[in-house]
This record gives sequence, C-alpha cells and structure tokens, in this order.
Amino acid sequence: MRKDEVKPVERTRPPETGPEREMLTGLLDFLRATAASKVAGLTDEQGFSAPAPPSALTPAGLIKHLTGVERFWFSIDFAGADVPWPWPDENPHGNFPIEDGDTLAGNVRGYLAECARSRAVTEDAALDDPARGPDMHFTLLYALAHLIEETSRHCGHLDILRGRIDGSRGE
Repeated sequence: MRKDEVKPVERTRPPETGPEREMLTGLLDFLRATAASKVAGLTDEQGFSAPAPPSALTPAGLIKHLTGVERFWFSIDFAGADVPWPWPDENPHGNFPIEDGDTLAGNVRGYLAECARSRAVTEDAALDDPARGPDMHFTLLYALAHLIEETSRHCGHLDILRGRIDGSRGE
C-alpha cells in the first residue's frame, strides 16, 4: 500500500444548538470522520503495528473493531437486520481481529461503508424508537450515545498509537 491510499475524511463540526437528533448524529459523524482520518497517510506496516507495548492494539484493528461495533449496535441490534455477524466465532465479543488479506485502506473503506449503512437503517427512526433486534431493550438515543462514547474513546487510542508511530498529533 502506498502512504496516500488512506486519505483524510472531511469533517464537519456538529451543530452546537438545535434539535437533539441533529446534534447527536452530527457529533457521531464528526467522530467517525476523525477516526478514519487518524489513520490517513499510514502504510500497512504502520497500520498493523502495535507501537504501545504491552498493548496489542493496532490502528487497523481499531478501525476494524469500530466497523463491527457500528454493525452490531445499529444494523443487528437496533434495526434487527439480517446481516452477517461482525466478529468470528472464536472472538464473539468484538475485540480487534485482523485477518489475512486485511489492508488498512480496506479496513477504512469497510468502516465508512458500515457508517453509511448505520445512517441508512436509523434514518427514519425517532430517538425514542426501541431496538428491534431479539431481546434488545434500548432506544436509538441510547445507541447513539453509546457509539459517541465508544468512537470517542477509540479516537483517543488512535491518537496515542499514531503519536507512537510517527509523532503525528491531531484533533
């Protein structure tokens, strides 16, 4: 992979006033773009490296994990969609699986596609709509709040990893 295969994603500041849904989805979209942009310019070697021992976290693994989290919370649990489970049977709780053939650019493309699917399956839902997945007892508001927290936390992890890889710092 060439360094320029993963490009920064345009980030739009979320609204600071207005309807709750616009603020929440705007913040989540801002964080989604931030996560993808934090790996822009890395090579596969850098993206799959674990630069902060003893942790085994890699930038590519974090992006892949966020892809699974999007699918799990929005498509499977909230929308009740019949889509493939995002994690392998031997790792059913979504740690940070890397598979042969994964590339950093491919992981980012998969993440951005999954984010688009998440937007699509929640587009017509109200914040207080309940999840439709089996045995799920949360609302869209809860799912959005959880994904804001999860994505934000992993953006912090990506900051640390990126700083250890090449000294880059960012927002």
